[in-house]
Amino acid sequence: MNTSEQNQPLSRLILLLMATAIAATAANLYYSQPILPLIANEFDLTHAQLGSIPALTQFGYAFALLFISPLGDSIARRRLIGILSVLLVVACGVAVVAPSLPVLLVAVFLIGVSANISQQLIPFAVSMVPAENKGATLGTLMMGLTMGILLSRTLSGFVGEQFGWRSVFIMSALLAAVFGVLLRLFLPTNKPQTNLGYWPLIKSTVSLFTQHKALQTFTLTGACWFASFNVLWATLAIYVSDAPFNYNAQQAGLFGVIALAGVIGAKSSGKWVNKLGSKKLVTMVLTLAAIGFAITGVFAGNLMALIVGIILIDFAIFSAQVANQVRVFSIDPSAQSRVNGIYMLGYYLGGALGSIIGVKAFALYQWPGVVVVSIFFILLSATFNSLAKR
Repeated sequence: MNTSEQNQPLSRLILLLMATAIAATAANLYYSQPILPLIANEFDLTHAQLGSIPALTQFGYAFALLFISPLGDSIARRRLIGILSVLLVVACGVAVVAPSLPVLLVAVFLIGVSANISQQLIPFAVSMVPAENKGATLGTLMMGLTMGILLSRTLSGFVGEQFGWRSVFIMSALLAAVFGVLLRLFLPTNKPQTNLGYWPLIKSTVSLFTQHKALQTFTLTGACWFASFNVLWATLAIYVSDAPFNYNAQQAGLFGVIALAGVIGAKSSGKWVNKLGSKKLVTMVLTLAAIGFAITGVFAGNLMALIVGIILIDFAIFSAQVANQVRVFSIDPSAQSRVNGIYMLGYYLGGALGSIIGVKAFALYQWPGVVVVSIFFILLSATFNSLAKR
C-alpha cells in the first residue's frame, strides 16, 4: 500500500459508491441475454448468430482481464476508470443505433472490455484499508458485484419487454454516465505502483502467475468452485422449464432474486476471515455448497428443496470468494491489479468451463448429472484449497 492511499482512508460513503458502481458495471455482461429473442426478431438472426452476442461480450471481458486490468498498477486508477466509463457510454451508444449484427457485435465486445471498471474498483478499495478490514471491505464489494449479476437479467428483461431492446442499452449508457461522473468527483487519487511500460507490464503479469505458487493454488481453487456455480446456473432455467415445474422464462428469472438471500446473508463472511483464516473458512463453506447441491439432487422436483439449495450454494460461493480474494490481494501489495486480473481470468475461465460441461451433463443425465458434476468440482476445489498454506 503506498503513502498516497494510506493518507486517504476509505469512507463508508465511498465504499457504498464503489459497490453500487460495481453492481451497475457488472450488470452489462448479462443485459443482452434476456433480450436476445427481441434482437433476433429485428435482425432475423439464426441461433448461431444470436449466440455470438453474449459470447462477444464475455470475450471482451476476458480480454480486458489480461490486457486492461494490469494498467491499474501503472496508471492512476481514477483516471483509468474515467477512460473506461467513457468507453462504456460510447459502446452502449453504438449498440443503441446499431443497424446490423456486425456493428452490434463490435459494441458488445467493447461493453465487455469497459466492464473492467469493476475489476479496477475492487483492488483500488482493498488498497485503501488495513489488513484487518480487507475481508469486510471485500464482502461489501462482492455483494455489489453479485447483486449486479443476479439482478441484471430481471431488469433487462423488464425494460426490453416494455420499451424495446435498444432501450436496455440506453439505460446502460445513462447509468455509466452517472457513475462515471460520480466516480470522477469522489474517488481519491492514488500514485501508480510501477512505471513499467505496457508490454513489460503485461509480461510481468504472466510472470506473477508462474512466480507465485500461492496464486496458482488460489486461482485453481476459485476456478473450480465457480465452475460448479455455473454448472447450476447454466442449466437451472432448462431444468425448471420442464415438469414438474413448467416455469416460463420470467418465472425462471425469479430464482436470481431468491439467490440474493444467500448473497446478502454472506456479506458478514468478510468478518470471519480474520477469526478463522481464509483456508479454514473456504473449507467450511465448500462443505456447505456440497450440501446445497446434494439437497437439490436428493429432493429433485421439490421447489422448496431447490430454493434452500440455491440459497446455501450462493451463500457458500460468495463467502468463499471473499475469503479467497483476501489472500490473493496479500500476495504482492505492489501488483494488486495484475494479481487480481490473473485470478479473475482463471475464475472466469473456470465458470465458462462449468457452463459448457453443465449443459452437456444435463443433456445426457438430466438434473442428477448436474448435481454430480457440481459436487465433483466442489471436491476438486477443496483439494486445491488443502494445498494452500493459509
